[in-house]
Amino acid sequence: MRHLFATTIEELSVAEESLRAALEQCAWVLSDEDAAGNDWCEREGYPGYTSYASLDDLPERFPEFAELKTHLDTAAANFAAALHWDIDGLALELDAIWVNVLGEGGHHSGHIHPGSVISGTYYVCVPEGAGRIKFEDPRLGLMMAAPQLLDDAPEAARRFVYVTPTQGTCLMWESWLRHEVVAGTSEEARISVSFNYALRRR
Repeated sequence: MRHLFATTIEELSVAEESLRAALEQCAWVLSDEDAAGNDWCEREGYPGYTSYASLDDLPERFPEFAELKTHLDTAAANFAAALHWDIDGLALELDAIWVNVLGEGGHHSGHIHPGSVISGTYYVCVPEGAGRIKFEDPRLGLMMAAPQLLDDAPEAARRFVYVTPTQGTCLMWESWLRHEVVAGTSEEARISVSFNYALRRR
């Protein structure tokens, strides 16, 4: 039996505890002071705070995000190599990076990241009961009359895979992979930093 067309998700530790703690402080400062971001969240019904629609220069504003970017740049390059991409003459570029703060019941509906090649999330605070991230088999819409899977089907065979994030780690995946954050039950905030990488001509 051959296993073809694998969907790769990488999980890795990023930096030290001191950076994680510093990013947590930055997230709370942003959630308090980013008026434009909070206005957008209220207008769009976002269940928490995100800087996605308001701030696009976090590494220039905060040295903590600049340090995180250094770690992410290395991780993204390694991920691209592991995927066997031929990107001669191209460069991976951090295209977007933003903060998410979700409280009890906070969630993100299913989506992809058009225009990017690598997406991911660094997990700053993950309290018990925080929402898991759910990945969807990209072939789902083509399965037509495929039968249900057995309850004990291995992870590689499942149509949906739920990952419980770990504080201080990062998940990376190809940007076409549909994913969502399911509603959490924790009263404490789930804080994360999400990002996209695009390919640019050198």
